[in-house]
Amino acid sequence: MNSNKRPESMQRITTIELANAFIEEQIALVREQVGDKKVLLALSGGVDSSVVAALLIKAIGKQLVCVHVNHGLMRKNESENVVEIFRNQLDANLIYVDATDRFLTLLEGVSDPEKKRKIIGAEFINVFADEARALCGVSFLAQGTIYPDILESVKQAEGKKAVKSHHNVGGLPEDLQFEGLVEPVKLLFKDEVRVVGEALGLPHAMVYRQPFPGPGLGVRCLGAITRDRLHALREADAILREEFDLCGLNEKVWQYFVVVPDIKSVGVKNESRYEGWPAIIRAVNTTDAMTATIEEIPYAVLHRITARITSEVEGINRVLMDLTPKPVGTIEWE
Repeated sequence: MNSNKRPESMQRITTIELANAFIEEQIALVREQVGDKKVLLALSGGVDSSVVAALLIKAIGKQLVCVHVNHGLMRKNESENVVEIFRNQLDANLIYVDATDRFLTLLEGVSDPEKKRKIIGAEFINVFADEARALCGVSFLAQGTIYPDILESVKQAEGKKAVKSHHNVGGLPEDLQFEGLVEPVKLLFKDEVRVVGEALGLPHAMVYRQPFPGPGLGVRCLGAITRDRLHALREADAILREEFDLCGLNEKVWQYFVVVPDIKSVGVKNESRYEGWPAIIRAVNTTDAMTATIEEIPYAVLHRITARITSEVEGINRVLMDLTPKPVGTIEWE
């Protein structure tokens, strides 16, 4: 289980019993690898890093140092939930960094999607590196690498077009030297990681968390990000997720979210002219993220979501539905 190639004989983890056996095996391997040294993990709150954190807490306890960076582009209450679960419930050695101002200042006036992604990615590395430098005696870097990440890296090494390399915290400065990587779920597929997460006792909502891009709401607040439009996006997205939870669509739809473009239209509010942004709903199903179909949402649900967003969210005066499959559209707008 130490190589980057998944053994053909390896049984797929589909039950809690198999997950428990995997967890015990990894605990032994991690303890053997790490000894009494410290391990650093960037904890985003996503499925992979959360499962790795929970597993390493069981294996080495306070030797694990988790760093959660709030870049100001998280969904509503997401960072608060990470702190509640890992620091308050699992007693993790957690460092919380609110870098909202740092990120939004750098993004001010930047409208190009690729430039936004590069700024967010580079600044995340800078913030994480600053925290790593402030710590003493950390010898290992833990990552939430999973098997599809490794397969993509193999393609890249072979000169084929790859989506991404498998290093989740890539590009760290040269002065940050670690003895090695700790990647306990690197031979698992996403569905197996979720089973392991359930076996570790993580909340169902965290284990089955919606796919969320690294730049977060930064690529759903279309164009140049402003704090008021970002706030409107966060609130509208929270209403969408709450209503999907209430009617069971959260278990039926693979990914659903709101985007808010940097355009305004005329509306009416309190019998007066009211200019506001549109909130655009996207709800798709897919098996491989290469193609995606549109989920049909009942009109009653759409009417309720529309009424709530337009009445509860300042700055939004229209709600639209994106009906474009992939291809021709991508899942994300930016």
